[in-house]
Amino acid sequence: MSLISETPLPAETRLQELVHSPVLLVLWDVDHTLVENAGVSKETYAAAFAALSGIEPRHAARTGGRTDRAIMHTMFADHALPTPPWREVADALQQAGAERYEAMRLRGSVLPGVRPAIDALGADPGVVQSVLTGNIQPNAEMKLAALDLADGVDLAVGAYGADADDRAHLVPVAQRRAAHRYRREFGRRNTVLIGDTPRDVDAGRRGGAHVVAVATGAHTVEELTRAGATVVMQDLSDTIELRRHLARFAAA
Repeated sequence: MSLISETPLPAETRLQELVHSPVLLVLWDVDHTLVENAGVSKETYAAAFAALSGIEPRHAARTGGRTDRAIMHTMFADHALPTPPWREVADALQQAGAERYEAMRLRGSVLPGVRPAIDALGADPGVVQSVLTGNIQPNAEMKLAALDLADGVDLAVGAYGADADDRAHLVPVAQRRAAHRYRREFGRRNTVLIGDTPRDVDAGRRGGAHVVAVATGAHTVEELTRAGATVVMQDLSDTIELRRHLARFAAA
């Protein structure tokens, strides 16, 4: 694995090269790791809840690294209401998210160092990068597309909030999808999860991945260290440092 090249490869060229080279699977969390959503997520949950229940929410969604399944179930429980069937919830979330694309484009932002990091890993034929996020796939894609990040990762092999209630269960989902697409086995030794919450750290530790935690959300370096992250960084502005850690994981 080179972790050197700076020029992103076309998707098909990358796929051809990856099946003949060592591979590290890098899974990015989305909110507060790649992007700052500036309240768009909370607005999406509130709108979906209102559409499903017919009332405006009295309690805001509790997010903090939870999956959309868990967030919406908790939101209905907080209002002493039964949770509708998941298909209805997912449809409402997708509709509410699509309606907020422009808000995400105008108010959201890419966090420091993210673009250079994605570009550097995208240029490396030894790296597959995707996402592991509590968002349902359409809403994750909406956020990344609104901020011109969607082309940098292989979203087809990601794991999303519709895939499981427990975030740790998303890690093997992504590993299986990547293994099928790239014809390589992925497990704890060659998977890295990058996120900003103790739930991300827990997901990686229990799900089977190294964890690089970044203190770009609500949690400090000290909190993420105590949670057990393999590596903790203040943010992603030092691309060389990130690549050094990933190269160490790959070499191990």
